Amino acid sequence: MAATKSSHVRWFLLFWLFVLSAVSFLDRVNISIASNSIVETYGFTNIQLGYIFSSLLAGYALFQTVGGRLADRFGSRRVLAVGVLWWGLFTALTAGVSTKIGHALLLFISIRFLLGAGEAVVYPASNQFVARWIPVRERGIANGSIFAGVGVGAGLTPPLITYFMLHYGWRASFWVCSIIGCIAGAVWFFAARDTPQEHPSVNRSELEKIRAGLPTSIESGNPKSAALSLIPWSRVLQSKDVWAVTISYFCFGYVAWIFFSWFYRYLATVRGLNLKASGFYAMLPFLAMAVTCPLGGMISDRLTNWRGPRLGRCGVAVVGIGLASVFLAFGSQVNNARLASVVLAGGAGALYLSQSSFWSVTAGLAGPSSGSVSGFMNTGGQCGGFVTAWLTPMVAGRLGWTASFLVAAALCVVGAIAWLFVDPSASLTRFRPQPGILPVPESVVSGSSRV
Repeated sequence: MAATKSSHVRWFLLFWLFVLSAVSFLDRVNISIASNSIVETYGFTNIQLGYIFSSLLAGYALFQTVGGRLADRFGSRRVLAVGVLWWGLFTALTAGVSTKIGHALLLFISIRFLLGAGEAVVYPASNQFVARWIPVRERGIANGSIFAGVGVGAGLTPPLITYFMLHYGWRASFWVCSIIGCIAGAVWFFAARDTPQEHPSVNRSELEKIRAGLPTSIESGNPKSAALSLIPWSRVLQSKDVWAVTISYFCFGYVAWIFFSWFYRYLATVRGLNLKASGFYAMLPFLAMAVTCPLGGMISDRLTNWRGPRLGRCGVAVVGIGLASVFLAFGSQVNNARLASVVLAGGAGALYLSQSSFWSVTAGLAGPSSGSVSGFMNTGGQCGGFVTAWLTPMVAGRLGWTASFLVAAALCVVGAIAWLFVDPSASLTRFRPQPGILPVPESVVSGSSRV
């Protein structure tokens, strides 16, 4: 008999996580593109605008670990669906703030804080999905594909928001973003399942392939049992590997959010580019991210299978973040505005070569608790973003924008060094073989198989 052709449900669901990732950044970055119109409408200063930017990141950072724990307990399907609908609602409310309200600034801060709280579930829940659905040797490209949505969503935001601003006003652009998010969340809820065993479209061939590549503690496929055996926080907080990736992700987040929060405004007000030119050149960092995210994941998987996770996960992260430092240091000092935009975009692309390493390593470290641990790590990343939202304009105001980018370059160096202290083969989970199931070899758990 001919072998049954494998289904590819996991890749469709990964594609939809890529879509949700893109939508989440569409809803985050839209306010940066509309910032000039918002400033004119409400009379905010740059410092006040920084508070609004920071409020989203505060909510996003504070609820990362909570969102990850919810995904571990209730599954990525429901948690992500509720989260997407939540941030669609608060995106619409952002456009509903009246100019007649006396405390518009406080209302903006509150709405963006709650938007950030809803968005906090997206990547910890996605990593929880990866831990249950994706064989270890495919996790680099899987995470790279999900985070390519960051570049696509953020890259599409400038032309999309600019178009609606020019034709219908800035408020309409937020309503459109809200509608897109609600549709994407509904599709995810009806298409996804928490485990491959639960999905009616996963055939035996794909299920066996997934099971063969998962650690034993995940492969058992019982989400209720996994929820009861979540890794205690005492063990998480004692792990040097968790702290090392979290410190590095703080540096990563600080640099990334310069592009998400301030790059468009930097090109328009500091480099002197007009609205259309700013919209075009502001796309470049995000297009670079969209390309280098899956590229970094693919390189990471291949190097891991060839030479082991030390080179494949840690090595790629060190090189990517280190290269970002070089691009930022040089790009900030280029006189030509367009050339500077291209060089700085190279820094964003280099930075995102390392993205999949963070999430692949935390999935391996935490197993069934990957949502919680990756959420903890992402709290560090968003704390970095929170700091850059208010510190970047402060440094720029006192020392100039070149100094702001040099601070980011220095943090890239710190982030690269932190990866030297990570053991990518470590695990916080005590594996207990299930009856009748052979344990997966350690080489497969760490992603170093050469099959």
